[in-house]
Amino acid sequence: MKKIQITLIGIAVLLLTSCKEEVEKPKVTYDGTSKAKVIARVDSTQIQIADLPLQMEGTDYLIHPVADLSIRERGTKARYGSSSVNDLSFTISNYGEFEITGFLQNLKFQKVDSDSIRKLTDKPVLIQTATYLKSVADKTNNQIMVYTMVDVDTNKDGKLDTSDIKALYLSEISGKKFTKMSPDFQELIDWKLIGSKNRLYFRTVEDTNKNGEFDKKDVVNYYYIDLSNKEWKIIGYEPV
Repeated sequence: MKKIQITLIGIAVLLLTSCKEEVEKPKVTYDGTSKAKVIARVDSTQIQIADLPLQMEGTDYLIHPVADLSIRERGTKARYGSSSVNDLSFTISNYGEFEITGFLQNLKFQKVDSDSIRKLTDKPVLIQTATYLKSVADKTNNQIMVYTMVDVDTNKDGKLDTSDIKALYLSEISGKKFTKMSPDFQELIDWKLIGSKNRLYFRTVEDTNKNGEFDKKDVVNYYYIDLSNKEWKIIGYEPV
């Protein structure tokens, strides 16, 4: 009986330990300054690759998704005529209707009649979605891309990942005029295009009690951007 009790106690201790390890890190870490940690590319085990380019309907630009690929050999069999070698996939993005998804380090833009390719940004980011607003372009001739991404190491763990705050950005279809629209240190919840008004609505949550987490005690903020204007400006509103 004593052996059974000891075994049960040991299992309980292991479960408690694993639960502690699985507790999510706070999205924001405060250390007396408002500055987040600057990320530098130093991992020599990563190589940068690009998917084949794509072209959004009605535009004059090719878009090249770019990401870091971690080299891990998982076997010795090489598959020729496919995008995998040694069980390592070289596909870094997915493309739906006017939207690119993935965990991308950059996008590069190339006009169809040019060999010149330009970066979206020179700073470290983790792009999760890039969406072309075709309906806005059809109505206003303003060809706009919307991005959701991580741009700051808000929890200060030395890397950009989904544990950091997600932000909203816009750019022209050329990649120029790349602009952050969501306020710093506010987590993007979601966004929606209302085509009849050419407005991009979005919500953020703000860590008003400064506990490093986003919870029901924090404030949800509501904004929209009038995309028919050349100058993008966020306008707050209060639906509740």
